[in-house]
Amino acid sequence: MMITVNLRPGQKRKAAGGGSKQFLERVKALGTKVKDPLLVGAVAACLLVTVGLGWAFISANSKYNALAPQLEAARDEQKRFDNLLRQKRRAEGIRDSLLAQIATIRGVDGNRYVWPHVLDEVAKALPPYTWLLSMTAQSPPPVSDTTENAPPPQLKFRLEGRTMDLQAYTRFLRQLEASPWLNEVTPVEAKTVLEKERPVTAFTIMATFSPADSAYIRTVPLSQSVR
Repeated sequence: MMITVNLRPGQKRKAAGGGSKQFLERVKALGTKVKDPLLVGAVAACLLVTVGLGWAFISANSKYNALAPQLEAARDEQKRFDNLLRQKRRAEGIRDSLLAQIATIRGVDGNRYVWPHVLDEVAKALPPYTWLLSMTAQSPPPVSDTTENAPPPQLKFRLEGRTMDLQAYTRFLRQLEASPWLNEVTPVEAKTVLEKERPVTAFTIMATFSPADSAYIRTVPLSQSVR
């Protein structure tokens, strides 16, 4: 057994394991040494700024991580929208090209079936015991509007025929007027003449062809016969 003798009675032996107490004592000693309040405020402000920046960085990082999936979804949606716009522009270009081709074909092919329509309507309107001698087209008047949007001149034609019955001639006029493809049906002359020693009525009729409304137009394939 060892006996320790304190040769300096004015001092106390430091207690073992007092590290935390020593740190606190040093902080207190530093506080007693620092007498300038501005320096203390500056140090405190620096600490607060550092803590605030750290908290802001952590908060921003967490928000970015939370919004990252939404950002990727928005980018994918933008790519899909851009693809849709490109497809729409491509489809509009194809549509405009087709419309231009259709307009060209109509301009070239518009009057191809005029006379078949005229002959068909006249044949359907012709009553029994009535026949035609001639059908001639009349020269159109000079066109005053020379622009591209000007409508094409209407086809006017002249019919000359014979009938055994005056009532058949009247019925022929009414049926021509009822046709959706013919208008301005005008009787020019009707008189009695002798043919093979028989009295018949000679008549002359003027009419104008015009395209009918779409409700009267029926389209069928070329391989299908129209009855």
